[in-house]
Amino acid sequence: MKKVFVTGTTGLLGTNVLIKLLNDGYSVIALVRKKSSDMGTENENLTWVEGDLFTDISEHLKGVDCVIHIAAETRQNLLSYHDYRKINHEAVVHMFSQAVAADAKRFIFVSSANTLGYGSIQEPGNEKSPQKYPFTCSLYAKSKLEAEHFLLKNNKTTEVVIVNPSFMIGAYDQKPSSGRIIYWAWKKKVVFYPKGGKNFVHAEDAAIGIVNAIEKGKKGEKYLLAGENLKYKDFFKKINRITAQNPFMIPIPNTGLIVLGKIGDVLRALHIKTDLSSENMKALRIDNFYSNLKSVEELGIRYQSIDKAVEDAVAYFKIKERKL
Repeated sequence: MKKVFVTGTTGLLGTNVLIKLLNDGYSVIALVRKKSSDMGTENENLTWVEGDLFTDISEHLKGVDCVIHIAAETRQNLLSYHDYRKINHEAVVHMFSQAVAADAKRFIFVSSANTLGYGSIQEPGNEKSPQKYPFTCSLYAKSKLEAEHFLLKNNKTTEVVIVNPSFMIGAYDQKPSSGRIIYWAWKKKVVFYPKGGKNFVHAEDAAIGIVNAIEKGKKGEKYLLAGENLKYKDFFKKINRITAQNPFMIPIPNTGLIVLGKIGDVLRALHIKTDLSSENMKALRIDNFYSNLKSVEELGIRYQSIDKAVEDAVAYFKIKERKL
């Protein structure tokens, strides 16, 4: 039985990865800030370890074959690059250094699709596409890309494999995180949508890609974990159909998003945290599309429809609401 050490197991992607690892028979050591009673069913092949991303975990890495590093700072309202770099780069260096010292065979780093260049529906971005604006100005994406560069530069005794998930939707989105986009349209009489689009992927498929990368991923390679390329309007229509609602759909003018971005820039200059910025509003106006061909061919992923991802997410949210 192979032993795997994983960070970030309480989030949307991490929970799906943990479930996949245990179902596939791996022995898992999961790093969490603090153990709690609602962390799920105990499993004889699962060990919880308390600590943060800068904790000395060397004793827990003995005999570990692979480290999967999922934990990241993903909030969009932080104001300085240091706020992202500490977690998304410095912590990665710390975790990787410990993995190397423990002679772990493989280090899988969960990055972001936005470190790679997006494309159009006819020519979607791939693993060789250089990063493009507005993500070249995204503090989050920049910090992830810096970590990628460090890992690939030091890809020697411990093999590095990088996975780049697109926008994930699915069950176990506890906060919710990316699943907030479903609430943008769900139970609304009027839905405002931007004119751009993005790639959506079922979180379960992203988890399968990460676990498959333990055996199938090639040293020093990047893999886009990407599902369907959809306009926001079409994505919201899926939510409407799946939840049996018929809201009035209104497009947001690009000029309106530009103005909102400028307002956000001013607020940020005044040290007020906000998700608004020119970069974030630009991201809503473009077609942020990617190809999954490499991960299909080399990692053996069979991607599910985004309808299924939305159905799973909505079902999970309904269960959570009933428990409240």
